[in-house]
Amino acid sequence: MLVPGESTLKGSGEIVEKHGNESYSALVWRRLKRSWTGMAGLIMVGVLIFIALFADFLSPVDPKFTDVGYSSPEVISFADKDGGWTMFPRIYPMVEGAELDPITYQPLIGPDYDNPRYLGLFVKGAPYRLLWLIPAERHLFGAVDGKPVHFLGTDKFGRDVLSRALYGSRISLMIALTVVSIVTVVGTTVGMVSGYFGGRFDVWVQRFVELVLAFPQLPLYLALTSLIPVTAPTSVFLAFVILVMSALGWAQLSREVRGKTLALAGIDYVRASSDSRSSRR
Repeated sequence: MLVPGESTLKGSGEIVEKHGNESYSALVWRRLKRSWTGMAGLIMVGVLIFIALFADFLSPVDPKFTDVGYSSPEVISFADKDGGWTMFPRIYPMVEGAELDPITYQPLIGPDYDNPRYLGLFVKGAPYRLLWLIPAERHLFGAVDGKPVHFLGTDKFGRDVLSRALYGSRISLMIALTVVSIVTVVGTTVGMVSGYFGGRFDVWVQRFVELVLAFPQLPLYLALTSLIPVTAPTSVFLAFVILVMSALGWAQLSREVRGKTLALAGIDYVRASSDSRSSRR
């Protein structure tokens, strides 16, 4: 007697597993594990979610802190001023020297080997709230003395590029999750309703879907987002971007769901069930 979930032998030692007692989520996970691209995508999404949640802890500098504009990236060095190797990472701040450029007569800028700034893990820095709840001031990496360090340089306002990129992952993730949720709900609903009712209603719905699909998405994204004035609040800009991407992304999913609905409607047991209900009436 076979129990669901047990393995049996078939032919010359071939193992055949029984999965009749597995839940839907278990079946989806088992199929996902077979795809290396799916697992790679899952890992990337997990890393992005981790970065978005712990951006405060991962950022070496407060993203709103202003310093010298367009500052060059500060390179991590494992060499002392004499050129020997050392196990303690450090950066050499760029300072103006006493020598002048022979062409521009501007002071030459170079590393200050006499005053290195040592780097470390779990250093103190700008205060923040971990997960928006827990007060903290420890950062994953940064300067031991607590001063700002710019591994990717600064923008024109003197804000740290690396810290702003880590914080920006929150906005990217929020837009992606919101758009996918709206597209899934709208596309699935329209496709199922269109395939279920059929007839003229299905024809008119599909003509509208084809009209939406006829627009080139990327140029239309750029054209619509350019209509927002520069002075508009950030929340208004993000809401408009989400609205535009959702309005143009649901059509393809609705076509796929409609086709699946029509395919399921033609299966024998579905047609038999519909005939039995009709005969009872």
